[in-house]
Amino acid sequence: MMIAVWAPLLLPFLAAPLARRLAEALSPRAAAWTLAGSTAVLAGGTLCSLGLLAADGLLQLPPVAALGHLSLPWLTAAAPDAPLAALAAALALAALTALAVRTARRRRRELRTARAALPPADQHPDTRPRRAPVRRTRTPDRLAAPPRPGDGPAPTPLRRPLHAALTALLRPAEPPLAVLDDERADAFALPGRLRLPGRPGEPGRIVVTSGMLAALSGPERSALLAHERAHLAARHHVFLAVAEHAAGIHPALRPLRTPLGYHLERWADEVAAARVGDRTVTARAVGRAALAASRAPRPDRPRLAPAAHSGPVPRRVAALLQPRPAAAPGTRLRAVALALAACLALSTGATLEATADLHHVVEAAQQGAQARH
Repeated sequence: MMIAVWAPLLLPFLAAPLARRLAEALSPRAAAWTLAGSTAVLAGGTLCSLGLLAADGLLQLPPVAALGHLSLPWLTAAAPDAPLAALAAALALAALTALAVRTARRRRRELRTARAALPPADQHPDTRPRRAPVRRTRTPDRLAAPPRPGDGPAPTPLRRPLHAALTALLRPAEPPLAVLDDERADAFALPGRLRLPGRPGEPGRIVVTSGMLAALSGPERSALLAHERAHLAARHHVFLAVAEHAAGIHPALRPLRTPLGYHLERWADEVAAARVGDRTVTARAVGRAALAASRAPRPDRPRLAPAAHSGPVPRRVAALLQPRPAAAPGTRLRAVALALAACLALSTGATLEATADLHHVVEAAQQGAQARH
């Protein structure tokens, strides 16, 4: 276990540069998925390794050993240095948990502030002033709309909340547009909330200021809105959240946040160019939006709300003025992809092997306690 448990903690230093190198040669969508998936796997392996190290030392505590009917002398002889590693792992897990909670609260507060700043007509009922409740009569089943062809069987009452959440996740509705009366130019994709039992859902919105609309022409506005719509449809805020939390878990994953943000913007650029049908117009819209936003930037945009004018804009404009990108096959690219896949597989396999080893240690300690009795 002592060898396998350390592998997921060391592999990110090798896998992160490989993922970044591979992403540069892939299309924007494939690059974003590669970076996000790699960070998720590597961060998960890091957490599992820290948890296994903490659990290995926790077994040597007398109350835990007595509760699990384990032989404490056998555990101490088998791993005499386990308590020190367990203490360090436990402190790291506590620090990572506190950091994750603080980050999640900050991002949630930013999203709430952004939703509260919307015009009253665009606000969700939870953020509007309270009104007197209105009693609504429930439509009888015989008056309900008949099912449409292809809808499948109607969900049962217990499955309706889950069915609604999955429908909103897989088939998001067209996001509404919220226009802020602000001369400063800004536009971003404000994430929504899934509908869960006991909590109403909230659609994502495209937030744009009047200053941004005035700075663009009609075709450029269409490209800008298509860009923000692509962010919401692909749920790019989830990619950003994964990268931010992974960066806090392992220091080797921090350099992947910036490339992931760039490829997400490029992904939305390509979708907008395909929707508008003109790559030049899309490039001009991105460039003019960035110039307009740089004159008087608005500091209150949430970090999980992607924007068309963020990131390395000159590089994005240059890419839009070229033909649609595609993956560049080659021997070196295949070697990098195989090396990254090997790192991810090794991290996952080492985590599973360390878990199995810990299970065998527990069984052996239990047998040792039974032999003593």
